[in-house]
Amino acid sequence: MTIPAQPALRRPPSAVSREGEGLFGWWREADTRARHAFVAASFGWMLDSFDVMLYSMVLAALIEDPGLRLSLTVAGILNSITLVAAAGGGIAFGVVADRLGRKRALMAAVLIYSIFTAACGFAQSVIELAVFRVALGLGMGGEWATGAALVSESFPARHRGKALAFVQSSWAIGYGLAALVNLIVMPFWGWRGVFFVGVVPALFTFWIARRVEEPEIWHGTSSADRGRIGALFAPHIARITIFITVMNACTLFGWWGLNSWVPAYLQLSPDYHGIGLSSSTMSWFVIAMQGGMWLGYVSFGFIADAIGRKRTYVMFVLAASVLLPLYGYLRQPLILLALGPLVAFFGTGYYSGFGAAVAPYVVGSLAAARGFGAAFGVAGAAFLLAAIAWVGIPDTGNRQLN
Repeated sequence: MTIPAQPALRRPPSAVSREGEGLFGWWREADTRARHAFVAASFGWMLDSFDVMLYSMVLAALIEDPGLRLSLTVAGILNSITLVAAAGGGIAFGVVADRLGRKRALMAAVLIYSIFTAACGFAQSVIELAVFRVALGLGMGGEWATGAALVSESFPARHRGKALAFVQSSWAIGYGLAALVNLIVMPFWGWRGVFFVGVVPALFTFWIARRVEEPEIWHGTSSADRGRIGALFAPHIARITIFITVMNACTLFGWWGLNSWVPAYLQLSPDYHGIGLSSSTMSWFVIAMQGGMWLGYVSFGFIADAIGRKRTYVMFVLAASVLLPLYGYLRQPLILLALGPLVAFFGTGYYSGFGAAVAPYVVGSLAAARGFGAAFGVAGAAFLLAAIAWVGIPDTGNRQLN
């Protein structure tokens, strides 16, 4: 007797939609092109962080180096000019990525920041160090501009926030690796040896060349419409562009005001208004902070997709505006060790766009004159201003890019 075939069971739409939920639903729904874009952007950003933050990890050693004789103010200026260059690099590479493709621009950015990080190890004067840091900054800004575009244009709209949050979380891993390299290399080869390790990320470009493809949206855009910066100031979006620029300037002032100086703050002697930890102890403190930073980046994406980016962003930066000044005034090491991951969680999870270049200089100058409590207080106030700036910015939610 022939048994009649049973009709195929169809899952209800709710069951299908639930496949995309959960911690890694965003990854399962992505195709191969999107996954390769994610890996390229994440590793590029992680290695970018690794190279850029090596400076902060060795900053105390640079200040105490008798050959360079950096003051707190000059040390801050060196970081500020790096961020000025990063802003320029973000704009320039954004145009290059639109014209020539995200893949080529990403490879060029990684090569630039890798080569010039290693070059910092050869610096014999402040001027030479400044030149190398400016060149490094161009690559730094270019990596995020191209990497974020790759992911945003490759992932399904409803998972864009989570995917970008995981990309951003790789910065914390890179920062932690920089602290680990400082912990291992500094005792044997000094700050120059730490910088030399920064050339390693250049090897990653070989993988990008073989595996990464351009997003379909890039192929579908005419060359005449690519790279038009003036389009950002078209009448219907000029107001939003201005508010977003102000918001990013404020938040990144706070971010760089904190993170460019935390390692030095922990290691410098009380004569420099620091805590006076050893280089190895400082490295462990920074590694602990990166745990909070990573969780902040990742959780922000999930919370933002659930309740909206605007509401989540304001919550994070308001918390940071309170916690950051406390971190500068509470000088007991055990309290700082416990508070550090919490400061990093709220003080970095919101991160987007490119940085406010004046922050390291302002914080360094204030630290020299008033101590790190007042300096971090100013950085915390920047977070409050960033929350206010959201008044003029709409929440894009999970709308599809086109």
